[in-house]
Amino acid sequence: MQVQQGAAALVMEQPVADIEATTTDPADALLPVLLPNPGGEAVIEGTDAARSDEMRGLLAAIRRLESIVEEETAALAAGKKIDFDDFSARKSRSMLEFVRLMRARMHLGGEIEITEEIQRLREKLERNRSVLEMHYDAVREVATVIVKAIKDAESDGTYTGRATQDGK
Repeated sequence: MQVQQGAAALVMEQPVADIEATTTDPADALLPVLLPNPGGEAVIEGTDAARSDEMRGLLAAIRRLESIVEEETAALAAGKKIDFDDFSARKSRSMLEFVRLMRARMHLGGEIEITEEIQRLREKLERNRSVLEMHYDAVREVATVIVKAIKDAESDGTYTGRATQDGK
């Protein structure tokens, strides 16, 4: 019985919201606001720690992407047989992670370390593009030679010009 009376007293002491004052329109809803802390120090340290964690996460994502790009570039330059589908999927996932992190942490874009890492990534991506383009050009040339050889092997000379048949 004492428990019930204590619970009733707690309920009676709680403030009651004015139902007429509340709105159901989402446009009128207020977003949470961070109010300054009179102590101040703990909030600033917490913000720096969160920012530092965000920076570390973004730097890790950039470095993972760099690693994948470097691995593919090195394999192409060495002439190793590689799985393009695997590299493409890995680069796409890593790039998606990087883009999402950058969108969520746009305020980190001005950080010098982030800017330097992004510049290094850009240079590695450009080198990768160049090596991939060279590889693609070589594949296209080989395919052209093969197609020509197949056409020549299938041709019995019926539709070629008279100059070709005479050896001229």
